[in-house]
Amino acid sequence: MLQKINNSMFVGNGPIKILYPGTAVSGTDTGIGSIGRIDHPEIHGNTIIRMHPHINDEILSYFRTGQAEHSDSEGFVKIIGKKTLMLMKAGKSFYHEEKILGQDEPMEGLQIFIRPGKKDLNPEVVFLDLETIHSENNWRLLASPNPDTTFQFSSQTWLSDMKLLQGNSSEIPELPKSNLTALLYVFQGSVQVNDTIDLKKKEGIIFKNESIIINASEDAELVLFVTDEGGEIFKDGMYSGNQM
Repeated sequence: MLQKINNSMFVGNGPIKILYPGTAVSGTDTGIGSIGRIDHPEIHGNTIIRMHPHINDEILSYFRTGQAEHSDSEGFVKIIGKKTLMLMKAGKSFYHEEKILGQDEPMEGLQIFIRPGKKDLNPEVVFLDLETIHSENNWRLLASPNPDTTFQFSSQTWLSDMKLLQGNSSEIPELPKSNLTALLYVFQGSVQVNDTIDLKKKEGIIFKNESIIINASEDAELVLFVTDEGGEIFKDGMYSGNQM
């Protein structure tokens, strides 16, 4: 199975564009397994996203340019962006606020809404300081269900990234088990998959049990989502849950 996601599938009229990846392959679920929703914000100038709730969402803040001051109901206040990523595990109840600090450069990144493995888990906030902003020509595992990653999802979900430089090619990293579903997302740049499918910014491809070769038409920042659709998940999260 190879299914392309076009940038026309994003919804939203403001600076935050929203992708429900399941709508590319299903008429009954807006998510794919544990991958509930992907937001791609591009915010210019200083903006405050006021304190608001999340319930049963696990949100990975993956900001690539700009910064935000995060504060939440667990008492954390921290600047995130570029080399400092954040995973908010909302569980039963969680509130947070983001002050976008856009005076130097626009804030652009992803907010990734993952479905939890179970309902009403304890809330938790985890930060990850990266050694380098980008991992060039090598996949970097950022989050998994396992304790060997700082970011640990409660569901069977893996997330990796890579900056593939122009003229280079890459395969998908070895997956932890068989029959997993993957979504390759182009955050910046453009690539060609299997010499036949062209993908540019805000486009992607969904696949399962397929061999994938990625060729960089230009420098490309890529994010790889992997989910076990047979794994246990809670599908009624406030934002990650099925919207149909």
